[in-house]
Amino acid sequence: MSLITELKRRNVFRMAGLYLVGAWLITQVAGTVLPMFGAPEWLARSIVILLAIGFVPALVISWVFELTPDGLKRDADVPPEASIAPQTGRRMDRAIIVALVLALLVMGVERFVLRGSEPLTDTTAPQSPATSTSVRGSDPLNISSKSIAVLAFTDLSPNKDQEYFSDGMAEEILNALAHVKDLKVAGRTSSFYYKGRNEDLRAIGKALGVANVLEGSVRKQGDRVRITAQLIRSEDGFHLWSESYDGDLKDVFALQEKIARAITDRLQVLLEGEQATRLVPVTTRDPQAYSLYLQATSIFDRRDAPHFPDALAALRKALELDPTYAKAHSRIATLYAAMGAYMEVDPVEANTKAIAAANAALALDPTMAEPRASLGLTYGKQLRGYLRQREEFERALALDPDDVTSNFWYGLALIMSGYTQAGTARFDHALSVDPMMPNVVRWRGAMYMHQGDNERAEQYLHRARSIGLVIAERELAEIASQRGDAAMAIAKWADGTRTMQAAMPPGSTEIIAAGIFGDAAARARAVALVDAYLAQPRHSAGMMPLSLVALGEHTRALALVTEVPASDNSDFFARLWSPSGKATRAVPEFPAFLRTMGLVELWDRHGAPDICRKSGNGEYACE
Repeated sequence: MSLITELKRRNVFRMAGLYLVGAWLITQVAGTVLPMFGAPEWLARSIVILLAIGFVPALVISWVFELTPDGLKRDADVPPEASIAPQTGRRMDRAIIVALVLALLVMGVERFVLRGSEPLTDTTAPQSPATSTSVRGSDPLNISSKSIAVLAFTDLSPNKDQEYFSDGMAEEILNALAHVKDLKVAGRTSSFYYKGRNEDLRAIGKALGVANVLEGSVRKQGDRVRITAQLIRSEDGFHLWSESYDGDLKDVFALQEKIARAITDRLQVLLEGEQATRLVPVTTRDPQAYSLYLQATSIFDRRDAPHFPDALAALRKALELDPTYAKAHSRIATLYAAMGAYMEVDPVEANTKAIAAANAALALDPTMAEPRASLGLTYGKQLRGYLRQREEFERALALDPDDVTSNFWYGLALIMSGYTQAGTARFDHALSVDPMMPNVVRWRGAMYMHQGDNERAEQYLHRARSIGLVIAERELAEIASQRGDAAMAIAKWADGTRTMQAAMPPGSTEIIAAGIFGDAAARARAVALVDAYLAQPRHSAGMMPLSLVALGEHTRALALVTEVPASDNSDFFARLWSPSGKATRAVPEFPAFLRTMGLVELWDRHGAPDICRKSGNGEYACE
């Protein structure tokens, strides 16, 4: 009798098939069910190892023993006429069929019930890069296996009042992973967009162009904290890793380090230099200072301008507890550098405090990109500050080329100084990292509008508006005006500028909007309103330069920019270098304006901007 025949007779082949199907069914059930109960990763791994070890003994038992009516007996002790091996074989066949059916049912439940039968689509989210930005594609064939989105962690604290802390945990892990060269990490704004939306993970992975998603929760009670995290493959919802960590607030950086390192280990990411030993830096030894920093960061991330003073107070308290806390100094600098875009401030005072805080941060940690970017943004608000601004932004990007804020602010600086194409490229790079960052989305739409591509402009502007940026209505107003809908233009301009002109009397935004898009009488009323506003003592010109240009007061707008400081003139300069700024560039005072602002000095150093050329007499002629 041949070996093959004997193996068939003793049902060894059937046992191998039944064992493999059964083992696969057990691992599928374990992979789906265990993470739901927070089971540690080693438990699922141990099950797989035990099943693998048991395969050979199962075959040996099938060879040596036979199942009889009297129980298991050695095959040699069973006479051929008493053997029931054929009946046993048929039973095993039926068992294999049943196991296969159960396995298919488990797959169906996991795929179509637990995860939903089809990916959900959110019409307010960027639908992969169907537009012309360089947002990384969502084609599954192009998604690297070493890519991840870190979603906002859920606050499971008893009073549900620690959301800033749970968000901060996720953001710190995201920032640590983002600095790993071998790993692609979706930007914070895009990842946190899905907070509380119960979105299908496959839809998230497709929209963000990542193969993996990190979910988690934080339970903070007093000084005790429990962080649970699970790494999930976005394509099929398979749980790659899950673990829970307990500790005190003083252990928080160690807990973040364990999670970040578990992820890089699971994704087999190459770590170089200091990252081989440490991924999450210990930025402060004081847990209370760290908690205050997270509270301030939560306010800044939401651009919650009314609470900016609360954020600054929290950061000052953190520095009382730990004067060497570089990130607290840096966040103070960022708040002062950016607040003029969201509220009425004294630009000179804000700039002075931003520079002082940024320099304090750099003295403690010269490797940080954020304070460099804050210096860049601040210097750009000063007369003749463009050269120093550019130097600081280039230093920031040398430290962190993919920092979204640095790319965005540098893009604004380039556009304001006439380098429109280079600035737009910075926006595109920022969107490739964080495609849902509202300000960048709005500005990319504004640049399309200035280029005359209203179809693409509206795509971006509506997207920015849908994720909370009301100012996008201002550009949508201009598009409505170009289409002949003056009423719509007036309504949208008023809505988009109301918060930025809160210091003006009620109804002022409607009067200015009517002057921009209405008849000559409406224009005269708007100009008179602006005159009355500018006649009062104030810290900043605010939106008035842009309003004057839109009202046709080009010479006055140029004078106002040079004479009265403004917290944010980026929109004025974006219009100045666009086709709609031709009338402003044509006024006789324009060459002197360029020299006063320090733009000629910048262009002499870095070359002429997009639409200007240097003539023989040393002056720049702009189209």
